Amino acid sequence: MKYAIVPESWEETTAALDAAGHERVALEDAEFLVFNGQPDDFPELPESIGFVQVPFAGVDHILDLIRSTNVRWSNAAGLYDSTVAESTIALLLAQLHAHKRVDTWDNRDEVEAHTSFLFENTTVAVIGAGGIGKRLIEMLSGFGVKIIAVNRSGRPVDGAEAVPFSDIESVWPRADYFVFVAPLTDETKHLGNAAAFAAMPSHAVVVNVGRGPLIDTQALIAALDSGEIAGAALDVTDPEPLPADSPLWTMPNVVITPHLANPPYSVRRRIGEHTVRVAEAYAAGEPLPTEVDPEAGY
Repeated sequence: MKYAIVPESWEETTAALDAAGHERVALEDAEFLVFNGQPDDFPELPESIGFVQVPFAGVDHILDLIRSTNVRWSNAAGLYDSTVAESTIALLLAQLHAHKRVDTWDNRDEVEAHTSFLFENTTVAVIGAGGIGKRLIEMLSGFGVKIIAVNRSGRPVDGAEAVPFSDIESVWPRADYFVFVAPLTDETKHLGNAAAFAAMPSHAVVVNVGRGPLIDTQALIAALDSGEIAGAALDVTDPEPLPADSPLWTMPNVVITPHLANPPYSVRRRIGEHTVRVAEAYAAGEPLPTEVDPEAGY
């Protein structure tokens, strides 16, 4: 099939497509588009375009754009499960082991006083048990933790106790650590709010690797300031980038990475091979493996 990629040309992505026999052409001649930009970068589509592939697992930031078109869209759901899950564990362990507090050998006592261990009879709540959440549950199993998986329906999740979003209030007091990895929708925005933090145990740690607005930033700052919860580990924030004057940067009980749970090189390398599979399904008249539901928002 003929394809175009805009606005950026990613060598790793085009190499995978070309190796599979697809031909890169000008947009007006393309049969599918790999779009790796922001809404303002989106071109006017020719009628020849059958589907648009994006390298994002979450599409909340381009949902209005998706809904304004009449073509099929494919996201990258499931493509980055392992990288994000491993990054999540790294963030959580860095927080539990008080790495942010390390200054010199002289503050060893302070670091020790704030160190805890994941394997010590703890419960982790995974808020959003999709592909990333399930992979995270697999990785966490080696620590012997109890896991609560929160999903839309409460459907069973291997290795965890499943709870529907409608009963999430029951989860806050029952877990020690909370990982937010749900897609951002009207239902999930600010799931981590003042009421949630107040219901958590005082030793709770909140981790966000999903979308920044899953957590109310001001409520999080207040909960950390007051000691209502013990710490946070964030790969995504609201707003993003997080302003340099945000108090979150200097809090000793907050670990932050700049949205690198799945780094750009990983995206460029994986999305080409994924798009090959999507194009095969499209050409065969089959459902796209990761087709976006514009109404559901993911």
